[in-house]
Amino acid sequence: MPATVKQKKQADIIALRPDGLVMDWSDAERFLAEWEAKGRSAETLNKYRYALELLYQALPEDKTIRRGTLAEWKDELLESGYSNATVNVFLAACDSFLFFMDCREYQLAERMAKDGKLQPELSRGEYLRLLTTAKTLEDERLYLLVKTIACTGLRLNELSEMTVRDVEAGKFVVTFQGARRMVHLPECLVQEVLAFAERQGIKDGLVFRNERGGPLHRSYITVLISKLCRAAQIPEEKGNPRALRRLYLTTWDGIQSSMQVLMEQAMDRQIEEEQFLVGWETK
Repeated sequence: MPATVKQKKQADIIALRPDGLVMDWSDAERFLAEWEAKGRSAETLNKYRYALELLYQALPEDKTIRRGTLAEWKDELLESGYSNATVNVFLAACDSFLFFMDCREYQLAERMAKDGKLQPELSRGEYLRLLTTAKTLEDERLYLLVKTIACTGLRLNELSEMTVRDVEAGKFVVTFQGARRMVHLPECLVQEVLAFAERQGIKDGLVFRNERGGPLHRSYITVLISKLCRAAQIPEEKGNPRALRRLYLTTWDGIQSSMQVLMEQAMDRQIEEEQFLVGWETK
């Protein structure tokens, strides 16, 4: 078959394919069996099987891989403590599976630096540019998605589960890997989110919801923020959901460090005053 005809046929298949690949575990077994037939080592097969099992467990209930799914999964793996090299192996396994399924449009070409170097960080100026761009585009929901992550440090699954009642309370508890933490919502953010909910006719339940009233899918949020980065002319590796959360953590650490210095200075002044009153002569 001529290459041009073959390419056209593949393009037609992709065009007719629904938005995403439903991952059936039998397909994963077929993929692994083919790799075994090609003489791949048992160690490689075990690594790839483990990677595919992790991906399968991380997928939503419909078990669908979409554009942005692997990027979001990569961030979750890193947050869970996996090293860059291990994440690269997992991504390679899943990309190979998607190639096997002729679904290359859902692959993730990006790989983590093996030497563990930090990815470029989003500055507060760039973050404000994201907000300004969202306002220019008149996309209030996207503006609030970006702002809520950067102001609270919420992970995407936690953000998707935030309710109107949580916002009204100004704080709520989230759980990650068995650890519970209290999330504080700044008053200015509370007012903006509640105003948005009122304009959207959302009186209770989830704040950020799809047309059916269910939670926004994490990969969908990732795609939205990636598009906003391009519109704001900010590199996507500096303006994705994980980078927004890192901006929150970095800012929080900086404030804590500043507070620590102020506390130490206050303690020194207290001790100096006491030294002046009852201190022992040093000369």
